[in-house]
Amino acid sequence: MRLKWIVFGLLVVALLAPALYQPGSALAQDSGTTHTVQPGENLFRISLRYNTTVAALAALNGISNPALIYSGQVLKIPVAGSNPQPVTVTPPPATGGTYTVVAGDTLSRIALQYGTTVAALAQANGIANPNLIYVGQALTIPGATGVPVTPQPTAAPGATAAPQATPIPGQPVGSFGLGAHVDSFAYPDLMRQANMTWAKRQVRYNLGDDPSGVKALIDQAHGQGFRILLGIVGDKAQLASGGTGYMDQFAGYLGGVAALGPDAIEVWNEPNLDREWPNGQISPQMYTQMLQKAYTSIKTANASVMVISAAPSPTGAEGAFGSGAVWNDDRYVAGLAAAGAANYMDCIGIHYNEGIVSPDQTTGDPRDNYYTRYFWGMVNTYWNAFGGSRPLCFTELGYVSPEGLGALPAGFEWGNNTTVAQQAQWLARAAQLARQSGKVRLMIIWNMDFTDYGADPAAGYAIVRPGGSCPACSALGAALQ
Repeated sequence: MRLKWIVFGLLVVALLAPALYQPGSALAQDSGTTHTVQPGENLFRISLRYNTTVAALAALNGISNPALIYSGQVLKIPVAGSNPQPVTVTPPPATGGTYTVVAGDTLSRIALQYGTTVAALAQANGIANPNLIYVGQALTIPGATGVPVTPQPTAAPGATAAPQATPIPGQPVGSFGLGAHVDSFAYPDLMRQANMTWAKRQVRYNLGDDPSGVKALIDQAHGQGFRILLGIVGDKAQLASGGTGYMDQFAGYLGGVAALGPDAIEVWNEPNLDREWPNGQISPQMYTQMLQKAYTSIKTANASVMVISAAPSPTGAEGAFGSGAVWNDDRYVAGLAAAGAANYMDCIGIHYNEGIVSPDQTTGDPRDNYYTRYFWGMVNTYWNAFGGSRPLCFTELGYVSPEGLGALPAGFEWGNNTTVAQQAQWLARAAQLARQSGKVRLMIIWNMDFTDYGADPAAGYAIVRPGGSCPACSALGAALQ
């Protein structure tokens, strides 16, 4: 429940550009809007701001290399949603051969290119750890597996073009989106009733995991017409013992996942707690180092994937438990900003899950007036920490209610008086406020349909209540007309 670099990047995009962009072939039209490039900007960030694509921007402005723009350059903005002509595709080879690893490669992407699997590549080449390959390494490519694979766009030598995230009609990439963290994905119609267009799933990574293991989650969401956010969390013990080497392997895994075409990836979860990060090593600088590696790997594999920083746990418990075990999230987020984390994210991850008053309120919580108690306390704290340089993504926002389930467990007693009607009303109002604020890009409700009701009462946060009703779905649908 509460699991809770820019030159290098430009060079990578430059390598990939010939595969992804064909200037002059786009069907983009000038919307009449222009944008003056600011220091530190790139086409990807500008495309998000104007609800368009890098390809459409490059084509409309005659940019042959999308990685090369300059401060002060005036860009024409295409009509939102305009796209280039499809690039030529060729099927992968059906027989074996050899391949020489280039910078940015992973086994998963090589497997996708040649229509084989990571396991088959590793076995054919005697690779014990699929995450460890090196530039210049000659790989034997086994024969095709016989399993159908999606043709990949023709790429320039040394670059592999990744599939793009599936577009969902009616929801431009750069606009506000609503979704829920789902368990069974059994209620897509209720999600549509609530005007949701996103779903979140969480993935636990261990060393040696094959990225292809999450393909089914992506396909399931896209098959139902939803965008998919994957919250990917590693193992804190492996991080503690592996350090930067582990970070490199984790980043490589994220790149492999990105190549499969998800819409967003949240890099880790609640790294300000020793429940998710090694005790005594909690550090926004250390997390930013990981985020930098992850961002580079993800964007190299698939530039369209939105990268969200790990949402910290909203807490003020540092004084009680010590900074070895927990950092207050306001101090942690300020540390992220100071470490330059904004350079390696598209959106700031944020969690809010302890509210017992309306999201309109900024005072009046019977416990105290600590900022984490309030929707606006969280929004303003995170927004101000980064000076408004990045939008906010609530990867978890929920209100717990014990109604129909019995009293809440120890540590959650504060939520015992919240009714399901209040849960529905407050979620609908939070979605309205988030959409109207101009600060929030995404709001994922915690949660849709979890049923565990133990020490961590996920079912109390679920909007599908015992018996299958969903008052919050009706309220959200009405509020977001």
